[in-house]
Amino acid sequence: MCKIFVTCFAIIFPFLSFGQSFNGFALYNAQGSSTTYLIDENQNIAHTWTMPTECNYTVQLKDNGNIVRGTKNNTQTGGTNNSLGGAADAGRVQEIDPLGNVVMDFIYSSSSVLSHHDLTLIGDNILLTAWEVKTSLEINNAGGSVTTDKWPTHFVEIASDGNGGGQIVWEWHIWDHMIQDVDSNLPNYGVVSENPHLIDINMITAGGGGGPGGSSSGDWFHVNGVDYNEDLDQISFSSRFASEIYIIDHSTTTAEAASHTGGNSGMGGDILYRWGNPSNYNTSGSQIIPNAVHDVRWITNDGRPNGGFLQVFNNSGVSNNQSAVDGIETPIDPSNPYNYYRNPGQAFGPSSYSTRYECAYSASGQSASDRMYNGNIFVNASGGQGGAGVMYEVDQNGSIVWGPYNADTQKAFRYECEHPGVISLEPYMNSTASTSCFTASVQILETDNDFLSLYPNPTSDILNVSFNNSFENDFDIIISNSLGQEIYYKSYKNMNHVTHQKINLSNQPKGYYNLSLISKDGNFYSYKIALIK
Repeated sequence: MCKIFVTCFAIIFPFLSFGQSFNGFALYNAQGSSTTYLIDENQNIAHTWTMPTECNYTVQLKDNGNIVRGTKNNTQTGGTNNSLGGAADAGRVQEIDPLGNVVMDFIYSSSSVLSHHDLTLIGDNILLTAWEVKTSLEINNAGGSVTTDKWPTHFVEIASDGNGGGQIVWEWHIWDHMIQDVDSNLPNYGVVSENPHLIDINMITAGGGGGPGGSSSGDWFHVNGVDYNEDLDQISFSSRFASEIYIIDHSTTTAEAASHTGGNSGMGGDILYRWGNPSNYNTSGSQIIPNAVHDVRWITNDGRPNGGFLQVFNNSGVSNNQSAVDGIETPIDPSNPYNYYRNPGQAFGPSSYSTRYECAYSASGQSASDRMYNGNIFVNASGGQGGAGVMYEVDQNGSIVWGPYNADTQKAFRYECEHPGVISLEPYMNSTASTSCFTASVQILETDNDFLSLYPNPTSDILNVSFNNSFENDFDIIISNSLGQEIYYKSYKNMNHVTHQKINLSNQPKGYYNLSLISKDGNFYSYKIALIK
């Protein structure tokens, strides 16, 4: 039985329609494949990108219609030039336009660093998850107790250098935020339970297989998911081996990110929030992530259900063989909206998941999920490690309304019609006949006279509305978002004296909007507009 549980409160959304899938596209790359697919809601292939190297884990769609993909640092599918290697190793990131041209290419692979697993977009920039080498001597001199070298996590933000390559503009290292309680004569000594904003260097002792350099235990944290929240300017990430998710501040400089002060939070690069396994910081509380976790994401806070929550694919959340998609309402500190509240001596809340969907198709590793405008949950149960290898969508009753679609992918994304990248990509799609995303931009009822023009469309801020002088009726203009919520209203009189109006949409989020014109004689006219950022 598939169910969605809400543990703390009941939710009623009158605008939602149960039993319906949302209209849009899914973007994915099958494991070990060099081809990325975009499919519509009817599971028809709308566009493909076929490249000479395989995608390592993640591919995302930019607002301009290009894709960004992590890829093996190699010259042909199946090989690798990475010095380290390891699970989901990449070593390279590329931005590719709709025609398959590589417009940005950046290699991050050496004997000491290697990008791997996930990436996320920060505006036009790309944030990479990466390993860096720390020798056993370095670790033990910092209060650890290991016999082999380890590869802790760091993040690097890549911007275009304007010449087809990339440059690092920001970075954060978990190594800068360690604590140990074994030797007061060594650095970073302190009481672990009193410093939950730091990582206990002895929290993970064994590491895990598939580590870089061929090591059976070199992958120290196995960070496999990363996401960015533009509103908060914060980064979330998930660690499989720690069974925990984290939030850090991105508003810092790189120097501040290596310290304990600075940024919107005032805490530099320290951990702002962590959840799933309180024992990691020697604090009592239930371990809600019992084994593996993947793909932490913020639910977009634009009016959709549980907006602002974190959501994770909890691989063994129900049992060893059944996964869950868990939503977590993070406890924002009322004194600082960029920090998270914790009762002294207690674990970060909530004490359990805020929402839960028990997956119909499960996976012990990899995998992803998302929350749609209509409240549905998109699930990507990976095909790796014996997983189901399907994508599907459920409504709030847990009923499957789309899929299952056999994609055999580690991580997939679903994009709604309103996404600027979808709008930009439309001219390059194989066919738009099978999707309801692209309706006529102008629908005129009871007249063939196009008396109104909108430009530019899409727009990033100002929408110009020009009227034909022959149209002299009084009328109202209403602009609504994709949820049907009114964001603009104005009543126009004596239109023979008005030929042009400017409507400022700069404060609205990107997406599709509907402009409705209602004349005094009862005629209704509808126009579709797109807002891009």
